[in-house]
Amino acid sequence: MHTSSRHRLTAAVALSTLVAVTGSACSSGSGSASAGGADSGTYTVWDPYPQFDKASAWAKLLDACGAKSGVKIKRTAFDTSDLSGKALLAAQQDNSADVLVVDNPAVSTLAEAGVLTTTDENKLDTSAVDANLLAAGQSGGKTYGTPIGANTLALYYNKDVLKKAGVDISSVTDWTSLTAALDKVRKTGKKGITFSAIGTEEGSFQFLPWFWGAGAKLTDLDSDEAAAALSLWQDWTKKGYAPNSVLNNTQTTSWQEFASGDYAFAENGTWQLTNAEKAGFDYGVLPIPASGGGSAPAPTGGEFVTIPAQGDTGRYATSQKLVSCLTSTENLHATDTTLSYVAPTGEVRDRQLAAHAELKPWVDAVKAAKGRTSDDLGTKYPRISEQLWKAVQSALSGAQSPEDALAKAQSAVK
Repeated sequence: MHTSSRHRLTAAVALSTLVAVTGSACSSGSGSASAGGADSGTYTVWDPYPQFDKASAWAKLLDACGAKSGVKIKRTAFDTSDLSGKALLAAQQDNSADVLVVDNPAVSTLAEAGVLTTTDENKLDTSAVDANLLAAGQSGGKTYGTPIGANTLALYYNKDVLKKAGVDISSVTDWTSLTAALDKVRKTGKKGITFSAIGTEEGSFQFLPWFWGAGAKLTDLDSDEAAAALSLWQDWTKKGYAPNSVLNNTQTTSWQEFASGDYAFAENGTWQLTNAEKAGFDYGVLPIPASGGGSAPAPTGGEFVTIPAQGDTGRYATSQKLVSCLTSTENLHATDTTLSYVAPTGEVRDRQLAAHAELKPWVDAVKAAKGRTSDDLGTKYPRISEQLWKAVQSALSGAQSPEDALAKAQSAVK
């Protein structure tokens, strides 16, 4: 999720961790799309931001892009967990929204169901978007929409805890040096690292940087590389470098542990930056290291702006204008500030960094990030992810060895 304390991070714009946003959706219009023709003066937009009301910068941007395109905008906001189902149902009734802003892992599911148009059909220009971020919205060689922004995971660290343990953060460059730092911290009586290993998508989301950082692939869950990543987490819990609570931790409860001031490190997302400013201790941010050094690919969060298929294809031209307006360089900068995202284009990221140099670790993490449905996994991802988080749970609880847990996971996927 996001970027800087100035960026008004809201935990509700949940990183595409598929974490359901709580609370009821609020709306500035009804849920039905306009039934008018291509020249209809009202275009509908559905988004997963119920926390933003009519007076918000986001709602005002939608209205401004509508005015620029010569139409009125009827916006409906849904909880992230509800939006995909609503979009599928609307498509079956030929009542889709004109513009749909949706969590990136849902794009391939909606595309496979025939809900979305391709960029070839709708003429959206995605040439400025980073390839690793655009990949989350690609399936079968086709692109469905464009990212509105990105967020991902990194390691927050407590400067005081590390200083007292004699750890120089610049020495933490790979798994070996990170584990050595955790050992030093534990010997001072403080705690090492906290993360979320819960048996949900959040657990998979948090494990993926280590999984990918070992060189493992989601199509081969029982590889030696995958076992190395799971063994790392298991060893940390066995040695007390990470608490047993990680088995039940969400990203929120994991953050609360770090905020206590007792931990050296916490794996969490951009969306915690406002909370980090309030924590009451000096903190830093480090991209998650890969096994042998460098930044590990962390999973991308953030939404795609898409154009659903319509019975009246004449509507696409105006929808394309709306999306192009929302994702223009000028508006993208404002939008990513509003939504607390790292921009998906280099030009806008440069502007973000010029204003907030402290975003650099997050920019580096996003540049190394990878979509969960990339590698053309598409709708296979949810099943793979479920088996992955089950394997993590099994290994960390001591029920199975990492190798046995991952072999069982791979077998279940097949």
